[in-house]
Order: sequence, then C-alpha cells, then structure tokens
Amino acid sequence: MKKGYTEFKINAILWVMRLFSRLPLKFHYFCGDVVSWFMKNILHYRKNVVITNIARSFPEMTYQDVRNTVSGFYRHLGEIFAEAIWFSGADYRKIHGSRICEITNLEVLNQAYSTSPSVTVLFSHCGNWELIGGLWCYNYNPDVEYPGDENCIRVVYKRLHDTVWDEVFKRNRCHPIKTGFDGEIESNMILRYAIKHKDTKYVYIYPTDQYPYATSHDAGLFLNQPTKVMIGSAALAHKLGMSVMYLRMKQVSRGHYQMTFVPICSDASAMEPEAIMGKYLELLEEDIRETPYNWLWSHKRWKHL
Repeated sequence: MKKGYTEFKINAILWVMRLFSRLPLKFHYFCGDVVSWFMKNILHYRKNVVITNIARSFPEMTYQDVRNTVSGFYRHLGEIFAEAIWFSGADYRKIHGSRICEITNLEVLNQAYSTSPSVTVLFSHCGNWELIGGLWCYNYNPDVEYPGDENCIRVVYKRLHDTVWDEVFKRNRCHPIKTGFDGEIESNMILRYAIKHKDTKYVYIYPTDQYPYATSHDAGLFLNQPTKVMIGSAALAHKLGMSVMYLRMKQVSRGHYQMTFVPICSDASAMEPEAIMGKYLELLEEDIRETPYNWLWSHKRWKHL
C-alpha cells in the first residue's frame, strides 16, 4: 500500500511538472526570478552558508562584491529551477531546437571513446547539472557524430534522503532522450557495475564536488580552504585504464550553456588517482573564479571545517 502511494505521488508531481513544461521558457524564467527572490529575501534559504562559502573562497572580494555574487547565485538558482521544470516535458526536438545547451568539442569525447576501454567524465555543480540527461541533444555540428549511441552514457548520482523527490529528479533528468534514457547509477553501486561491465564501453559521468566522507583524500587548498575530495571515480578509472576528462559547463547567457570536454589523461592507469582529482579541482577552480555565481554555493561543501 505504501509503495503504491509513493508511486502515485511521484507520478502526480511529474505530471504537474510536465503540464507546466508546455509553457514557454520565458515564462519559466519569470517564475524562476520570483522563486529566487523568495528564497533569498523571505526564506533566506541557506543564506548564511552561501555568504560564508563565498567570503571564505574569495577573501579579496569587497563586501559589495560578495553581495553581488550572492545575488547572482540566487538568480541562477532560480534559473536552474525554471530550466528543470521546462526540461521535464521537453522532447528531443524541443531541447535541440532551443539550443539551451551546446557541446563545443564533441570530437574530443569521440577520440577518447575510440581509444579507451571506457571514458570517465568528471562533472560539477556549475551551470545546470539537471540538464545532463539531455546530453544527446546538444550537438550542432553535422560533421561530428556522437560516440556509440545514447545507451553508452552512464550518469552516477547520489541518492537523496527523500524517496519521492529522489525518484522525481532521477526520472526528470532521464526524460527527454530519444530512446528513453535509463542510464543513472547510484554512487554506491558504480564500482560493482563498472567491474561487471568492464568489457563494455561506456561514458561514465560523475558529479564530483559534493561533500566528501570524513575519510576522503586531503586535496590541499581549493578555493582558499582546506578541502577533502572523494577519489573513487579516479581510482576506478585508474584500475580499468580509462581516459579521464573534465566537463566544463559555462553559462554564456540566460537560456544558453556551453559544454566543453577538457582532457585530463588518456590512460588513468599511468596517473595516480590523487593527481587526477587534483587536476580536476584545478580546472573547476578556474571556472568558478571566472564566473563566481555559477556554482552551488548553498552546498555545505566545507562543513567538516
């Protein structure tokens, strides 16, 4: 009975989201602006966490710079909310036609895929990570094809505590792909999955900037703060000799992102996992410093401090 009720709630939420997704994206951005204003000024959603994280990461910022970055972050958080709702009911044609996201160098992924047992892609909470499920919609170069097919993508995710919202977000990220993408794997299952399928070529995508376990690797200073990082993704790539790259996601303007694949190594077995993650953090910090608002500052990344 409880399982049936949970499934009913999940389907009801998705049905409402997909009903609203039929409205124009501009309407969703208007709603997103309202939501961001409400979160910042009324709910004060994790505002102390956001301010503290930004101020510690950029000690050179003036108070006004910090305030501007905080405002930019909440505005972008509203955009993420708006785009996720719109994305929930969009099909391949709608997503591709919107050009909401564009891959700038798909040939780099193709090269890695053709020469490696599998590919590990290290992703972050920059841009809008909720759009990652539409990866197969974002190529606008007719001369470059995707590697393999859409079934070669495996996105690793960390389960949310709330069962209903965990399933809602999971299905929402998978919805738009042409053939019904179903390639999300829980983080605690990825080791077993990758070893079991080591003879099958996949592109594994990991969001790797979450709060780490207490026993995680000490990575030194990241954004001016002592930082721990989980190295499981790099260790698995090292064990299986995968190529590794960083997926950069920049917001060019409202409603348009660019994805760029940045190679880290062509054979992870020749590079220590700690060095791989160190390079990843270096690239991520470059991106955050370039556009400080474009990261999930509300995440309690350094709560162990």
